[in-house]
Amino acid sequence: MNKSATLSGLVAQPAFLSKERIIAKPGFNRWLVPPAALAIHLCIGMAYGFSVFWIPLSKAVGITASVACAPNTSFLTQVFSSSCDWPISMLGWIFTLFFIFLGCSAAVWGGWLERAGPRKAGVVSAVCWCGGLVISALGIYTHQIGLMWLGSGVIGGIGLGLGYISPVSTLIKWFPDKRGMATGMAIMGFGGGAMVGAPLAAALMGHFASPTGMGVWQSFLAMAAIYFVFMIGGALSYRVPPTGWKPEGWTTPAKKAGNAMITHRHVHVSVAWKTPQFKLVWLVLCLNVSAGIGILGMASPLLQEVFAGKLLGNGLAFGQLDAGQLGQIAAIAAGFTGLLSLFNIGGRFFWATFSDYIGRKATYFVFFVLGVVLYASVPTLGHTGNIALFVAAFCVILSMYGGGFATVPAYLADLFGTQMVGAIHGRLLTAWAAAGVLGPVLVNYLREYQLSLGVARSDAYDITLYILAGLLVLGFICNLLVRPVADKYFMADDELATEQSYGHDVGADHNTVLEWKASAASKPLVVAAWLAVGIPLAWGVWVTLLKTAVLFH
Repeated sequence: MNKSATLSGLVAQPAFLSKERIIAKPGFNRWLVPPAALAIHLCIGMAYGFSVFWIPLSKAVGITASVACAPNTSFLTQVFSSSCDWPISMLGWIFTLFFIFLGCSAAVWGGWLERAGPRKAGVVSAVCWCGGLVISALGIYTHQIGLMWLGSGVIGGIGLGLGYISPVSTLIKWFPDKRGMATGMAIMGFGGGAMVGAPLAAALMGHFASPTGMGVWQSFLAMAAIYFVFMIGGALSYRVPPTGWKPEGWTTPAKKAGNAMITHRHVHVSVAWKTPQFKLVWLVLCLNVSAGIGILGMASPLLQEVFAGKLLGNGLAFGQLDAGQLGQIAAIAAGFTGLLSLFNIGGRFFWATFSDYIGRKATYFVFFVLGVVLYASVPTLGHTGNIALFVAAFCVILSMYGGGFATVPAYLADLFGTQMVGAIHGRLLTAWAAAGVLGPVLVNYLREYQLSLGVARSDAYDITLYILAGLLVLGFICNLLVRPVADKYFMADDELATEQSYGHDVGADHNTVLEWKASAASKPLVVAAWLAVGIPLAWGVWVTLLKTAVLFH
């Protein structure tokens, strides 16, 4: 009898990775959740810093210099060849695959994530991202670029998508009073991942380099191990609030003119993506990101070609500079890129938090109005030689690029409710995948076209910047058209109860209201959790600031 009861109890115990297993108990401190999200985002954010590997990988065979394939070698032969080096254009496909599979995996598995919970999604993300790095290491060791495309690009890209959206719904539910700030903290980590990962990768390659190798495959394995520890730690630290929980003393704001865009009901993901609001917000994100990512991709050459010798105080055109001078302005441009990355990260937290005060729609209005003014002003600033204002304009532009990513989850929660916001956000990220192609292609091909017409390098970006400003005008119009979601799209009470019962609070009543005070004993744990993610991030910021200092010499 007792043995049977014990076995029955064991069978009834939820699985370790299940969502039901991680429902928070009274006294849990919600400030433990953002560090868990940051631990994952800081690791997968290295996707932004993968270009640090391009030059070493392009000399994997030649070591001291690239060994080019024979002139008539076909693309397919280059893919499988182990006797010549990969051109950077082939390596760059990894970056493209990252964001295609990020958007696709987030869209396809967003609904599963809502039911499975952030712990399981975080573990799967860690296995995919770190496993992808291991497969890529094998590809580097055997000199098979197909394994790198599969490992980091496809499998790693899936890990990116699941890791990126895994904390969104959870954070929004833990911080209904600070939705923007909560998502801004996590998504800030994705922007900061390259600041930590790129110098870490450079240090590891320097350590493992030898006369017979560049040390890249060893660095991939080392980073896979480090990232796996951080990501698993973050995933296992996730907790979800019980149905009906709210912060102590917080009252759900009444619906009035000032917050008419914020709903207290919920739309199912299968319905949300069919609404006019989803389509408009999709375009809002796509247009904002297309403009920003286009600038991010051309920031270094843009500064060098527009100002050229002015960066050194000699007024020479780009084509008149010697090799030494080109090296000097390249270092300055690297500092410029580092400065932009800092504003990209800071903007994610600043603008998302700012949106808690003025609203999400109003925040995007700021992005588009200020963006149009800045994009349209940059060509004039370049022609007048005002380097300080030119740099300042791009810093603000990149802060709004990052801010757009961090603000949109809260925008979706306002419009569609919090129950399935992670899944809805996942589908919206297809806008990022589209923008990741549209922005760079638009910028790069327009620049090449301008140069083919004989336009001076310093003027080759003018038309591009005006077109990007035009994209932001379209984004302004789309944002203007966003209205509160119609009643017919919201779930009925029985549908909501069914959705809440899937692996989470089985039998819970969604009308229940729970609140508690965080346990005093949790404070040291909160400090330790924030230090675990804060120290690597602070190190990355410090290294970036040192590089950025070159810009001001």
